Amino acid sequence: MNFMSPGQVVWFEIGTTDPETVTGFYGPLLGWSFEVDPDSSVDGRTYTRILAQGAPWPMGAIQAGDTDDEVVNLSILSADVHADVNRLTALGARVVVPATQVSDVTVFARLADPRGNLFSLFSQSTSQRFEDRIAGTQEYLQQAARTPPPGAMGSFEIGTSDLKVTTDFYTDGFGWRIEKDDTADGKPYFNIFGPGAQWPSGGLWDHSGNGAEGAGADYVMPCFLATDVAATTEAARQRGARVELGPDSHPDGTVYARLADPHGRRFGLFSPPIQSADA
Repeated sequence: MNFMSPGQVVWFEIGTTDPETVTGFYGPLLGWSFEVDPDSSVDGRTYTRILAQGAPWPMGAIQAGDTDDEVVNLSILSADVHADVNRLTALGARVVVPATQVSDVTVFARLADPRGNLFSLFSQSTSQRFEDRIAGTQEYLQQAARTPPPGAMGSFEIGTSDLKVTTDFYTDGFGWRIEKDDTADGKPYFNIFGPGAQWPSGGLWDHSGNGAEGAGADYVMPCFLATDVAATTEAARQRGARVELGPDSHPDGTVYARLADPHGRRFGLFSPPIQSADA
């Protein structure tokens, strides 16, 4: 299994009508830098790539100018976007943006899962221009997938108030394996394994048994590495974010928090377990 294989979450997008508020919040908070994709600056729309500090390759983007909503979605690699759109709608997804060719770079589509959460599909281009751009970055991508730099997306989370509908859709739709995390200290948390993966790349929080707390708790969100989750959470709160959970500690030493930025888009912060000297 390769990190850049169909069915893997490899990107995220922030939709906004005000990109300056996005860069102004996340840039100082997580050390992000930004570069506008020149191919996208048409018809009032811009697509701004997001880079973690020191990273040679972007991990996500800000989509501005074509939405009335302040949203976030995960992006999943596809071998055939058109075929996957047809297959996923048969499983209960709704098309938001149909399969669209973007210059000679890629094909993408945006859908909503049966619980209304947004996600995108995109295909890798075989164009020489794309190959030239990605040359020399594969080693970084592989390393970042296992040990992301501070501020990078290192995981993702799905929250659901209907566990069966959500797990059925993603297992049938993408071949994910979703298993209860028995080390989660009794929390209703599941690990998500991409197709053929040995290690989890994301998690699922089951809110269906939480009564009022679970109301409206369907979401997808990227999770970013932080060297100090408590300090970064407090800095986010001072910048207008709402803290929904944590900072909390996992029995293995992982520290985690779930927040919503000033426009209500959820995101996670985490620090990995501390490795022992003889590990």
